[in-house]
Amino acid sequence: MKTILISGGNSGIGLQAARAFLAQGHQVVLLGRDQRKGDAALASFGDAAGRASFLAVDLAIHDGVRDAADRLLADYDRLDAVLHSTGVFTAKEMRTADGLHPFFAVNYLSRYHLTQLLLPALRESERPCVVMMTAAVPPTDASDFDRFPDFAPFGLRKDRKPIQLANHHYAAHLGRTEPGLRAGVVNAGAVKTDILRIAPWYMRVGAKVAGPLFFDSAEKAAHNVVEACLRDDWNAPTYWGKPGDFERRTPIILGDATTQRLMDASRTLVGA
Repeated sequence: MKTILISGGNSGIGLQAARAFLAQGHQVVLLGRDQRKGDAALASFGDAAGRASFLAVDLAIHDGVRDAADRLLADYDRLDAVLHSTGVFTAKEMRTADGLHPFFAVNYLSRYHLTQLLLPALRESERPCVVMMTAAVPPTDASDFDRFPDFAPFGLRKDRKPIQLANHHYAAHLGRTEPGLRAGVVNAGAVKTDILRIAPWYMRVGAKVAGPLFFDSAEKAAHNVVEACLRDDWNAPTYWGKPGDFERRTPIILGDATTQRLMDASRTLVGA
């Protein structure tokens, strides 16, 4: 039985993945901000709820990530997989208590920070893995990281890609520095989830009109992350770009100098 941590596991794709893990006999730990949603998620698991738990945490701020890691390490000596499915989507200029834009703080930095703090528990697993969900941004895409990590003032059009690509660089970093730990990035696809609640109005309208025609099901969107967490037939840092097709994979091969610069900046921000 694997123990799998899912950030953002109380709704959307993370919740669907949790159901799949439980159906195969594994144990899940869900992280989310809303205790009521967490309780509802646990209640929805029926007889499998005994193998699930929920922690209410705020991953948008450094102190919230540290609190989550402290509580997890106090309860779990070993984690077999960490699935980062949490995310925010907003085009507004706003800042967290740490002075960072929430799109950057949640969609990349919290993943780096939490994983770094949880490495002791991951190292106790025979085949640990870390899987990060992003938008459809393959590692082969070019991007300008000159605005990393401040992104001030934030502009969704120009800042979305480098923030998402930072996940690829972290996967490459883990592959280079953590022998035996597999790291991957999965395109979440187009799915109607709670992430749209603070998206720009035109995107919410477009989703309402075109969603029934173009959205993937939560089951299809969760397929690749579930397979990545449970299967052992991949090793090098990998990107899955097509929802529902685990066999279509792209190796994450990036310039070491850029990866190191991003990791150094991330370490400076959070101290881990």
